[in-house]
Amino acid sequence: MAVIAVINRKGGSGKSTLATHLAAYCATNGMAVMLGDVDRQQSTRTWLRQREKRQPPQRSPIVGWAVDPKNVLRPPAGITRVILDTPGGMRGFDLARVVMFADAVLMPVCNSVFDRESAAECFAELMTLPRVASGRCKVAAVGMRLDARTKAAEVLAAWANQHKLPFVGVLRESQAYVRCVEQGLTLFDLPSAQVQADMVQWKPILEWLAPMLQAAQPAAAAPVRPQSTPTMRPVSSRTNGLAPAGRSTVRDERPSQSDHAQPGVAEPRQRRDAAHRVGGLFAWLPIPRFLQRKPAPDAFAGSAL
Repeated sequence: MAVIAVINRKGGSGKSTLATHLAAYCATNGMAVMLGDVDRQQSTRTWLRQREKRQPPQRSPIVGWAVDPKNVLRPPAGITRVILDTPGGMRGFDLARVVMFADAVLMPVCNSVFDRESAAECFAELMTLPRVASGRCKVAAVGMRLDARTKAAEVLAAWANQHKLPFVGVLRESQAYVRCVEQGLTLFDLPSAQVQADMVQWKPILEWLAPMLQAAQPAAAAPVRPQSTPTMRPVSSRTNGLAPAGRSTVRDERPSQSDHAQPGVAEPRQRRDAAHRVGGLFAWLPIPRFLQRKPAPDAFAGSAL
């Protein structure tokens, strides 16, 4: 399951616009996608309600999800892509927990000194996280609401190059985005003749995301090893769904000797990495456990909690 997180500490940077368009792109191409709203303002939930009224033809449904520690839902079977819209001001433990689930982070950045400075600080913190530093979670910036008559795109590209932040594209300032979002639509729902210029701008962004999105096809079930199923202690309702910050449930990610001893049973390393970073991590924000990817059988210690 591919997880794409849209992150920027500064409010009004275009996170919800970018997240809804990515979800609609997945739906347009027949991908089973869930749009997760980590932002307490629930902007994408409003957009989804408008979309239900419009019922775009020939589109796969977008499953919505909002953070609610008292309402743990189960996703429909077959969800393979998740787009996360995150709140402004995310940092520290909250930022690290989201990144531990993400395969890619897109950072929308507007062209002002305030936006660039905020984005630079956020990127610097992201680079301190092991998952980003090791390259397992890719990070890139997208220029948002740029006026084509100015040199805003060049300024942002130079800024990104200075900070060694991949800069994968720009989206122009256009009322088409505003009108679409208000109706629960995106540019991907409109006739291609009407949005030809905008689709040219989306192409490099989607090409950068393609390896993550295309690699999210459901994998064949691996043989089950004959051992007891690991257990987890349910999170107490008194903690409001929050897990203690200093306690990790993830064991060593190195393959065990038993994995090497049984050809055909051991999963590829990248699949094992994805399984290991799932367990117990969505209990923090609180994020419902239905977003947890299926862990490997030895992913948790029976008494880790």
